[in-house]
Amino acid sequence: MSEELSDSDAHQILAAVLTDSPEACDLLTVLRPEVLTHTREAYDALYRTEQQLPAPVLHALAAVTADWQGSAPLAQWHRSHGADPQLTAADPITSALHGLDADALNALRAHVDLLSTSPALATGEEQERLRAAGIEAPVAVLISQLVSFESYLQRLVAGLAALAGQAASTADAPARAPRTRGRVAEHGGRTVTGRARPTRFTRDILQWEPWIAVPTEEELTEIQRSSFASKASTNSVYFRMLSLTPGITTARSALDNAIFLPRDGAPKAERELAAAVASKVNDCIYCASVHARKSAGFSKRPEDVDALLAVVLERDGDWIAADLSPLSAGLEERWAAVVTVAAELSRPRPTLSTEAVQRLRALEITDTEIADLLTAAAFFAWANRLMLSLGEPSLPDAEQAAA
Repeated sequence: MSEELSDSDAHQILAAVLTDSPEACDLLTVLRPEVLTHTREAYDALYRTEQQLPAPVLHALAAVTADWQGSAPLAQWHRSHGADPQLTAADPITSALHGLDADALNALRAHVDLLSTSPALATGEEQERLRAAGIEAPVAVLISQLVSFESYLQRLVAGLAALAGQAASTADAPARAPRTRGRVAEHGGRTVTGRARPTRFTRDILQWEPWIAVPTEEELTEIQRSSFASKASTNSVYFRMLSLTPGITTARSALDNAIFLPRDGAPKAERELAAAVASKVNDCIYCASVHARKSAGFSKRPEDVDALLAVVLERDGDWIAADLSPLSAGLEERWAAVVTVAAELSRPRPTLSTEAVQRLRALEITDTEIADLLTAAAFFAWANRLMLSLGEPSLPDAEQAAA
């Protein structure tokens, strides 16, 4: 992969990522070819194949996500690809559109508002609201996949723009408050099934339970089985749930492997560290436990990983942390630089600066290695939102009695 970067703005980068547009193509050489291929496959599965929601609704909800997360390129992209303007406007929806009644459309948009900004504030009640509005499990998973993929895509583009020395243009947030404003995330207590939730971030092995109906192993189709065969066995309730959107899940499974499995490029310990940092910023205890454990194992630095997990971030009424600097405090220079880049890219409205990228370059980290770190952090904008919006973690069976 070439180390040469050309000047391109984020709009050109997005077009190159999704369409083979010649503008900014030189910049894409820092990406692993498989990452680019599977990113495009995920986009095609969402928007260029038949889905359970019509394309004008999907593009509109994607534009709403982009507005909340401050991405002008993605907001403009989806509006130009047929987003229904009634769904992207601030006003409540009062009539049926595209075969969906107003209650369903308002429920979908409110859910997108939440997942775009404050996914850790989701509870099982959100899925109950969707069901009450007539939104069944496959569509609930589809919407989580859409917001999660768009969150990944925005951060991929923002990261590539920062590598090119460009600042991505921003979009204004919608003029309405997410329904969850003022809520706090539920750490501890009991899950909807009565199991004990974890009270803190940890490297311990946790369990996870869904808030929606999930196919049994016997109910899976061959297409559903194959959608996650490269990631897990059929006894995984999480991947059986994701198989409700098999096309997207197939691409996502392949993308996950393309980012985290290669032995060349950025050290695996640092890719896993970037995933753990993103999970910490997004307040996803389950994902953080998995990837902190992997980072500690690869790096043989469990004390540094545990110090990161123990940081308490001050959060506002939307559960967003303004000051992320405590995450890198006390770490040696290289890990501090990696943590800073992953954390800034993981904000609900990413703020990755060219200075943060230059700090990595000054440590003799190549642009292809930086791209590995950026894609690892970006992917967990996707992974965290799925975990947080569709279920919750619980302590292992052996720890339930003591909890």
